Amino acid sequence: MKKLLIFVFLLSFVRSYGQTPQINLIPQPVLLKQNEGSYQLTNETTVGFNNPLCGNVAAMLAGKLNTSTGFAIQSMQGKPGSIEFDLNKVAVEKLGKEGYTLVSTSKGVTITANDPAGLFYGMQTLLQLLPKEIESRSTVNMSWVVPAVEITDYPRFGWRGIMLDVSRNFFTKEEVKKYIDEISRYKFNTLHWHLTDDNGWRIEIKSLPKLTEVGAWRVPRYGQFGQRAEPKQGEAATVGGFYTQADIKEVIKYAAERNVTIVPEVDVPGHSMAAIAAYPEISCTKDPNTKVNPGSNFSEWYGNGKFKMLTDNTLNPSDDKVYDFLDKVFTEVAALFPNQYIHVGGDECYKGFWEKDPGCQALMKKMNMKQPEELQAYFMKRVEGILKAKGKKLIGWDEILEGGIAPEATVMSWRGIKGGIEAAKLGHYVVMTPTTFAYIDYQQGEQTIEPLLYAGLRMSKCYSYEPIPEGVDAKYILGGQGNLWTEQISSFTHAEYMTWPRGWALSEVFWSPKESKNWDNFVQKVEKNFDRADIEGINHAVAIYDAIIAVNKKDGKSIITLSSEVPGLDIYYTVDGSMPSTYSQKYVNSFELPEGPVTLRVVTYRSGKTIGHLITLRPEDLKKR
Repeated sequence: MKKLLIFVFLLSFVRSYGQTPQINLIPQPVLLKQNEGSYQLTNETTVGFNNPLCGNVAAMLAGKLNTSTGFAIQSMQGKPGSIEFDLNKVAVEKLGKEGYTLVSTSKGVTITANDPAGLFYGMQTLLQLLPKEIESRSTVNMSWVVPAVEITDYPRFGWRGIMLDVSRNFFTKEEVKKYIDEISRYKFNTLHWHLTDDNGWRIEIKSLPKLTEVGAWRVPRYGQFGQRAEPKQGEAATVGGFYTQADIKEVIKYAAERNVTIVPEVDVPGHSMAAIAAYPEISCTKDPNTKVNPGSNFSEWYGNGKFKMLTDNTLNPSDDKVYDFLDKVFTEVAALFPNQYIHVGGDECYKGFWEKDPGCQALMKKMNMKQPEELQAYFMKRVEGILKAKGKKLIGWDEILEGGIAPEATVMSWRGIKGGIEAAKLGHYVVMTPTTFAYIDYQQGEQTIEPLLYAGLRMSKCYSYEPIPEGVDAKYILGGQGNLWTEQISSFTHAEYMTWPRGWALSEVFWSPKESKNWDNFVQKVEKNFDRADIEGINHAVAIYDAIIAVNKKDGKSIITLSSEVPGLDIYYTVDGSMPSTYSQKYVNSFELPEGPVTLRVVTYRSGKTIGHLITLRPEDLKKR
């Protein structure tokens, strides 16, 4: 019996400590087979490659490994390395341009692909296979082990994007490059760069110097965006910034090395107050007192997309000089950005000033237009002609469908999925980016804790998204995109906080097969990536640990239902004003809130330790729900 107990103990030890480690890859590969064994990096490890086109990714990996391991790993062409990057001599069709295979054994790691882009993504997967300390910016003395795996991987969609708004708040060139590093790690391949809006013009246009001399700067203001004081007469505009054309070229090159295409956006004909502040003559009102908006309220919103602008922020579609202006802008933009698309906005364009303008009314009569939306369609078709002459394609928000879409335009569907469905059925390509799933500037957790905003979007909602609507030919859906508008985001660390972990959810939506989705598994992977982000110094939210509180009325009583995004958390609450803990009431089922001015406090625990934020809902908060 004693010998049997010793044997059982040893068997248990082997199973517990000798088992194959769990692999946590985001996004989930198409095929993943985990084998017995592992490869260990040492100072003798080398990085080899079979083609000069592989040199960039090989050098990038060696540099990354050396930073955290303290080794002196070299990359070299021709001689097989312990870690080998190889371009296929005969393309493997299913891998496409961005797919790869990764095989690791006790002898080393081999990554193959048809194109350097695939090798880059294979490298990102390899880094995630290594211990989290690989993200350290200083040497860590530890065992660097890669589990033995066989991976075949390729993306579901060709457009996997994140939009970064730098107009509302300016981010430096170095911060943009850091953001590119972060999104490329999770296999996003498109940065939609929102460069112009009412609050700042961020790109140097040499033929129109006032765009940055005037349009890039606003008066200093603090507080909630939309509630700030308007500029005062004679007040100095000192807040802002812009990218020189040299900066733009540097960022484009940096992005290209990481397989990220940058799509610039110049938002017209609405959202143009910064441009109008610089050149008032391009608007209908031609008001010389127009200022770059510092976050003050200049509109009234009535719901259902209806609104009124109190200040003219719209270009004049009836003035030929406006198209001369845009030709100068797009000539320089097209020369800078090598990709095929230029985003021209087209969203939230107020038509009220057009309806009062004699020139616009004369154009409508001449063109037999019945609705002002047709003026925007006319404008967009002329802009498309300008872009086409420069070898570029027009892409815009789904409002460009109104009044008749430009013949070859691509649509970004943001007001839900309706615009995307309509565009696809008309034979136009679509990028799906609806507010309901992809607006990562929205609150991501409990609304009384998260920074104030008018809508919420939890990570689980992002993860549940299916970009191809029913009844739509999938060939017209290029892919999807998360959007980070920055009205309420004044620092880069806050931008990171809003992007992650919801960006991880979207990366899996856009890359991985939809059949591989598994929420419980994904949450485990997210938690592992929290650790990696902490080591590298990337800010992120942990709102997924917070309780979700729903209040419903039944027979005049308030019924409280508590839940959480992360499975298996314990939820404790109080209704007597005390602070909740493991000694408080543990949530099991929905319960009736006592009558009276009750304050509800809720907190989540895991394994006896607090993991979520304390949430306090006072009587007025509960009443709102």
